[in-house]
Amino acid sequence: MTRIAVDLDEVSDKAGLMDRVADALALPDWFGRNWDALADSLCDHTVWPEGAPEEGLEIVVRNWRPYAKGRPDEWETAVEVFDAAVDRTPTLSVVLALGGAGHQPGHQSGL
Repeated sequence: MTRIAVDLDEVSDKAGLMDRVADALALPDWFGRNWDALADSLCDHTVWPEGAPEEGLEIVVRNWRPYAKGRPDEWETAVEVFDAAVDRTPTLSVVLALGGAGHQPGHQSGL
């Protein structure tokens, strides 16, 4: 399985999230940087890293808690997009890494 990390450290808005995902996945310049474009790109094997369509793609989202806390509506939409993409694409998984910036031991996420 191909594993890609998307680090949201210091991301404070949707544009920053889109930039981090685009950079981590090396998405083409035509990537629209909106929720629909993100959903399409996550499900489009032609823009995945080499080998990922055959092996599967795991996206590990790190340091997401500050963004989720600061932009809860945007974060809810992002999680919905990730979830829908995983449902549509059996070879895709998205993992929300626990720990990192903003982590409080013993605190459980609502996700």
